[in-house]
Amino acid sequence: MKGRRIGMLAVLALALSGCVTSGTYHQKELEAEGLAKNLQEQQTAYGKLQEENRQLKKEVEALKGDLSAMTGERDALSASKKGLEESLKTTSDSKNRRIGELSQKVTDLEEENKKLKDEKSQLQAQLTQMQKQKEIEVQKTSKTYEDLLEQMKSEISKGEVTISELKGKLTVNMVEAVLFASGHAEVKPEGLEVLQKVVDILKNIKDKSIRIEGHTDNIPIVGGLAKRYPSNWELSAARAINVTKYLQQQGIDPSLLAAVAYGQYKPVAANDTDEGRAKNRRIEIVLVAKE
Repeated sequence: MKGRRIGMLAVLALALSGCVTSGTYHQKELEAEGLAKNLQEQQTAYGKLQEENRQLKKEVEALKGDLSAMTGERDALSASKKGLEESLKTTSDSKNRRIGELSQKVTDLEEENKKLKDEKSQLQAQLTQMQKQKEIEVQKTSKTYEDLLEQMKSEISKGEVTISELKGKLTVNMVEAVLFASGHAEVKPEGLEVLQKVVDILKNIKDKSIRIEGHTDNIPIVGGLAKRYPSNWELSAARAINVTKYLQQQGIDPSLLAAVAYGQYKPVAANDTDEGRAKNRRIEIVLVAKE
């Protein structure tokens, strides 16, 4: 009789163990493991489920030694198993939704990256075109600079004219004495000859603005001359305008020309010596990019 009871208990224990490790539970566990590989952030939750699983197995082993409470414990384990399956299913559904959301985000990012790449290609093409255009403009400016140096080498050697080029900006600097008599704004005949040399070069310029700037020293205008030119502003303006008119008369497009008066406020030398003041009394013809 005792052997028979032990046999029945063994059969019951085997039945209980088979209930916990059924095919349905094992399949859910495999699904949970597969989902955990696709979604790393769910690994922590999965680990907790594994720990719960191990704890349940320990409880099952403990129940095998407690025959008097086996039936009640079996029911409790069955209920726990059902709850675990539902929890696994809920977790699986949640992970699937999350994977779907991330997949959509990946698609959106890929589309955005494609648009950005297309925009980058367009910008690079524009930049390349601008660089080529800039190189062409620099070459043209350099050619104009070289032509002016050749055309005006006599005036340059006398120190009457200086020509400079910097970053596409070309400047022809003429001291007052070359163009004007002292205290006058009308270009003298010798000055017209010098300007004509400039005209011969600039008349072919179509893609630059030509700015004629009038500058003076800081000595105030006095005497009868002050009635006509109350300050250095008026004198520098009159000189710049007269040079501008001459350039127009010689066929340079007036839409490219501008007369600017700076008076005494942009000196290139100190005004405390005769030499410095002479440098400051000047006309500058400046070629700059068109606005």
